[in-house]
Amino acid sequence: MRRGATGVISELDPPSGFGGVWLKVPNVREALAKAAAVINGEPSHSLALVGITGTNGKTTTTYLCRALAQAAGQKAAMLTTVEYCVGDACEPAVRTTPEASDTNRFLRRAVDEGCTMAAMEASSQAIDLHRCDWLRFKVAVFTNLTRDHLDYHGTMENYFDAKKKLFDGRLGESPGSSVINIDDEWGLKLSKELRTAGQRVITFSQKIPAQAGTQIDADLSADEIRVSLLEGTSFRLNSPAGQRRITSPLVGKPHVYNMLAASAVALELGYGLDAIAAVFRTCIGAPGRVERVPHDGDFAVVVDYAHTDDALLNTLKTARELTAGRIITVFGAGGDRDRSKRAPMGRIAGEYSDLAIITSDNPRTEDPIAILDEIEAGIKQTRCEYLSVPDRRDAIFEAVKRAGFGDVVIIAGKGHENYQIIGHDKFDFDDRMVALEAVASLGND
Repeated sequence: MRRGATGVISELDPPSGFGGVWLKVPNVREALAKAAAVINGEPSHSLALVGITGTNGKTTTTYLCRALAQAAGQKAAMLTTVEYCVGDACEPAVRTTPEASDTNRFLRRAVDEGCTMAAMEASSQAIDLHRCDWLRFKVAVFTNLTRDHLDYHGTMENYFDAKKKLFDGRLGESPGSSVINIDDEWGLKLSKELRTAGQRVITFSQKIPAQAGTQIDADLSADEIRVSLLEGTSFRLNSPAGQRRITSPLVGKPHVYNMLAASAVALELGYGLDAIAAVFRTCIGAPGRVERVPHDGDFAVVVDYAHTDDALLNTLKTARELTAGRIITVFGAGGDRDRSKRAPMGRIAGEYSDLAIITSDNPRTEDPIAILDEIEAGIKQTRCEYLSVPDRRDAIFEAVKRAGFGDVVIIAGKGHENYQIIGHDKFDFDDRMVALEAVASLGND
């Protein structure tokens, strides 16, 4: 009250002698979300708001949706892991999905500055903590669900249930439509449940029918997929609005899913197929997602945000399909985060790499060596050659030094991040910049 508050909302009883306004509620976070929406004039009601959730692909899909809206002549806002944007004015993100009060203030600003569309990532923890309550989503997107954040959710079922809240009305109201990846087992389950409940569902898939003439059970699908590390990705988009040949600088089949999701959103918002194809030809998506480090050498260096076992699997499978030479993988795992993915990440790196170099990610307050030991347990299940190099800079330099003609160096885990957290301290560190330094150093040896 000393700071100007006119009342208190709390789950507790007021202290003895309190003379102000005290509102006791069952869940203060849920109450905060409702109050934030009302105080800010429910800005989500004035926007075509797209919420995107899933383990992987959220950020790139959000970037693609924003680019599609801008191409359609709309001023668009965006909340992502990387940055927050209103139109072309952007600032570094604080967290993937802000607190409900911050999100509603942001959306209010977006509306006041003329935005008619907004796209935002909705993390499972944010959904569970009521940060997305009482937002009106015109479209909600489910990309996939793989093992992550089990330190918070406990089980995959709980993790799924948190994501499901974005779609089933438990946040206040159901979205206008739901776009869902049915190649994912959890997505298939979600789509069936929502359709049974009478909701509008648009599905997408990359799966090819097992028999000629068999219909793909998806509203949007991709086939004739071609991927090149140098030329990007192309595929045929099949949709209720027709077919188009899509070409994109994005590399890999995981990005095909992102483009299918964004295409479904675009069609729901009234954008045409020609506009979709035109945007995809030039949009590079989010930074640090299979991002090629430019250099004149005879090998490739790629930085990717893959920080879960499934994301690492997708990245390395793509690299294996496109690489004639060896795959050299540099990766680690974050400290003070889900430990259950560390050994699986090691096993996957070992299965798909010719050389794996285990190193520090953001160890935070954990012992970096202990984290590497847990990853190493997974690698030891394979026959892959590996090194343990705790210093991430040294690890990147070592990988680049060992690369030869036709090889690809995959630097996974941090992607767009330009920092490293060791203990409680945050240091400047950008995988892309360090990789450039490492490549440049080859000429000095």
